[in-house]
Amino acid sequence: MFIAGFPAGAWGTNCYLVAPAAGEECVIVDPGMDATEGVEAMIREHRLKPVAVVLTHGHIDHVASVMPICGAKGVPAWIHPDDRFMLTDPEKAIGRSLGAQLLGELTIGEPDDVRELTDGSVLELAGLELTVDHAPGHTKGSVTFRTPATEEIPPVLFSGDLLFAGSIGRTDLPGGDHSAIMRSLARICLPLDDATVVLSGHGNQTTIGHERATNPYLRQAAGAAQTAPAAVRRGM
Repeated sequence: MFIAGFPAGAWGTNCYLVAPAAGEECVIVDPGMDATEGVEAMIREHRLKPVAVVLTHGHIDHVASVMPICGAKGVPAWIHPDDRFMLTDPEKAIGRSLGAQLLGELTIGEPDDVRELTDGSVLELAGLELTVDHAPGHTKGSVTFRTPATEEIPPVLFSGDLLFAGSIGRTDLPGGDHSAIMRSLARICLPLDDATVVLSGHGNQTTIGHERATNPYLRQAAGAAQTAPAAVRRGM
C-alpha cells in the first residue's frame, strides 16, 4: 500500500492520499484548508487518480478543500450523516468567533456527490479496504478508517481527531463530548494490535503500542475498561 501525506493550512491538518501503489487509483483523506495545491502536487508526482474523498469529521480544517477537489475530479465525498451539515454550515460546528477567523473567503457547500458513512461498514475504493468506525466525542459524526495488515506493512488507523501522538482531539467545540471520546478510545483503539500505525489528523505518526504505553488518555480509557462491570465491557 502507498500512503503520501502532508500538513495543510494554519492548523497543520494532515491530508493523506492512499493507493495500492504509485501510479494507481487513490483515496484522499481529509483535504482541509489550503490542501488543494498539495493534493495536486502529490497526484502529479505519484501519477495517482483520485476516485473518492473520505472525511474523518466535518470541521472546516479537514473539509475546506472538498469542493474544489471533488468538483475538479468528479469524485464522491464520504462523511458521517451527523457531520454532514458542517459542509454547508461550518460556523455552526466551530462557533461564531472561531468561524470568523477560519472561514474567510473559503467556498462552502456540498459537492455534487455526497455519500454517508455508517459504523462498521467496509468501503472498497481504489482497490483498498477501509473499515469505518463511528467515533463520537470530538464531533458527533467523527469516524476512523482502518486498513488491514499486508505482507509488507502493518494495519493502519486513520484516526482523524480521535487519537493523536500523546493526546486526543478537543471536546470543547459544539458537538464535543469528553465522556463520548473516552468511550470511543476504548471501543476503537484499545482492541487494535500494538503494531497498528496511527495516522492522525494533526501531528506525527505513532503506533497503538506506543500510545497504549504513554498516552495518558488512552491509559485512562484502558483503566476505565478494566474496572467496568463485565456487562459493560461486553457492550464495548
